[in-house]
Amino acid sequence: MLSDLHTHSTASDGQYTPSELVRLAKDRGLEVLALTDHDTLDGLKEAVQAGEKYGVQVVRGIELSAMEYDTFHILGYQFSPDAPSLAALCHRMKERRDERIPRLIAFLRGKGVALSADEVTEIAGGSIVGRPHFAQAMVRRGYVKNNLEAFDRYLDTEEYHQKVERGKPSVRECVEAVKTAGGKVSLAHPYQIGISDMELETLVRELADYGLDAIECYYPKYTPEQEAFYLHLAEKYGLHITGGSDFHGERVKPDVRLAALHLELDWLFDL
Repeated sequence: MLSDLHTHSTASDGQYTPSELVRLAKDRGLEVLALTDHDTLDGLKEAVQAGEKYGVQVVRGIELSAMEYDTFHILGYQFSPDAPSLAALCHRMKERRDERIPRLIAFLRGKGVALSADEVTEIAGGSIVGRPHFAQAMVRRGYVKNNLEAFDRYLDTEEYHQKVERGKPSVRECVEAVKTAGGKVSLAHPYQIGISDMELETLVRELADYGLDAIECYYPKYTPEQEAFYLHLAEKYGLHITGGSDFHGERVKPDVRLAALHLELDWLFDL
């Protein structure tokens, strides 16, 4: 099925509303779209309704951040609309994001970047506040030329992760919250974890014991060698194959468009 299983909307740090995102997927010719906003379920109802309108199969999804590494994300799919364990985890993670705002403002002020909580919250538009919203504020103020520069210089440095980053749940908590809600779990963009292939294989084996269902084997920033290794791991450990664009919109990630991947998804829909 022509699919993109990794996208973001204004419910977290994307540019387009869930309905607009589904319409873009329709225009792209997609049959299946997963909305996987960061640590929130808020956009899913709107996305599912838009999918019914536009004839796109919308997968209820989420991208959860885990504590073991600075950039370690788990994708959850097709969980129950009534998912109290997952909703409770999201609530806790939102509280931690909110607690991070004053720390991040103080951190940036120490770097000569003066932002206010109000302007960042305004950019977020009522959704949970993430680093891309701070990046957009820096672009508006002229401190950086684009979001990438904001992350490279301020928002994704070792100093940032040591001084500012919020508390996150363990990866086991993330996996169990999705599985308890009846969902499926995929490891997102493994290269971003920043560990060796040997360490990654050990991690995948551990995650498989927790209930991992799949690996994101297709992603726009992979090298051919990375893609081949992830496909190898999926085959070796009996995991399914997912893929997606990590689309946020051209204002947030100018070089990323919606993917159009031919994926076998019977396992996801229990066909």
